[in-house]
Amino acid sequence: MREPLVVDWDGTVTEVDGLHLVLSEFGDLDVFEQAEERLGRSLTLHEVIGFEFETVRAPLADVVAWVRANVRVRAGFAATARRHRPLVVSSGFHELIDPVLERESLELEVRANRLDVRPDGWRAVFRNAEACPVCGEPCKRSDIAGIGAFVYVGDGFSDRCIAQAATRVFARDGLAEYLDERRVHHERYDDFYDVMRALDGAPVVPPGRRRGRKT
Repeated sequence: MREPLVVDWDGTVTEVDGLHLVLSEFGDLDVFEQAEERLGRSLTLHEVIGFEFETVRAPLADVVAWVRANVRVRAGFAATARRHRPLVVSSGFHELIDPVLERESLELEVRANRLDVRPDGWRAVFRNAEACPVCGEPCKRSDIAGIGAFVYVGDGFSDRCIAQAATRVFARDGLAEYLDERRVHHERYDDFYDVMRALDGAPVVPPGRRRGRKT
């Protein structure tokens, strides 16, 4: 029986972190940069997300329309989603994820946070406030309780703890660097075609290597 596939959303499914895109367009970049600098040092991930999104005051409908028009999914994700039916676990928000899945004509289970949209600043409503016994913060491990063995695909800070609970990990960007430093085995990927090839038994094409005829 094939192990279930679990994927991060922002920066993993999406080509660029959608939360960062929304904050760049509708939030306060100074607050964003200051909060990101303190992430993992003096602020938890929940605190960073909360501070950043309090600077967003636009109507949700306007932001959703912008997200649908501007947030792109990584190559191969639609095909992977239809073949493997991944569970999406995200530190982002249903209100910003679901419209993109709808645009892509995909119906997947998503475990994400919610937004309390207010004119004086959006509030993050987190799905889990209990500290993880492994990392000491609320994290995505709670989303996979009872799943058993699983394959994980991620890219960043919020994926560090859950990735180390997986039996097989595909990583890129900051997550790959973090796992490299700790000598945690993982497979690098460039897009979801790489992930799907590996899951189907073919070797992963190293990031940066172009497919097709050599010139």
